Amino acid sequence: MSLDLAIGTTAPAETGTGTGTTAPAAEVAGGTAPAAPGEPRAPLTPNTLRRIVRDLAEQPDQWIHHVRLSTEERWYRRLTADEDHEVWLISWLPGQSTGFHDHGGSRGAFTVALGELEELSLGGPEQGLLIRRVPAGTTRAFGPEYVHDVRNTASGPAVTLHAYSPPLSSMAHYELRAGGLVRTSQEGPEQW
Repeated sequence: MSLDLAIGTTAPAETGTGTGTTAPAAEVAGGTAPAAPGEPRAPLTPNTLRRIVRDLAEQPDQWIHHVRLSTEERWYRRLTADEDHEVWLISWLPGQSTGFHDHGGSRGAFTVALGELEELSLGGPEQGLLIRRVPAGTTRAFGPEYVHDVRNTASGPAVTLHAYSPPLSSMAHYELRAGGLVRTSQEGPEQW
């Protein structure tokens, strides 16, 4: 997924193939409390990020009008960008996927607002590859070291909401090989 990082109370429209404007953070995600003057904000917890995307999914009037579908690749749009977190809207057509990737040390959460996805991750030596069905209404949250692959294996489109804290600064991509995951590339903001 190609993303662009902008920090502030609002961000310019950042989309894969969509267009439009970005709503103020407090309007879409409920806002966050300011840090003490001169102090950086601590990253939000996965549970807080889970609550942000779950609550937003229950307010489709805040995001449904932004959704676009792209046959070439997943479509995405940043809805908010604050100092301590950002929220993205992503649409998926059947067959579209992220490939295995990390989140550059950010914590995260995503919820399937419409449709159904599949998530792949490694569960350790005893568990091997874990495959989870992620139907509409399901929310997944994860810590800063999490690596996964999200894909649409269903017959129809899907729409998801994602939150990351701190906002994404890099993403590494991986290939699954017999010995496990092998890092193949790294993306930074200059590529988004």
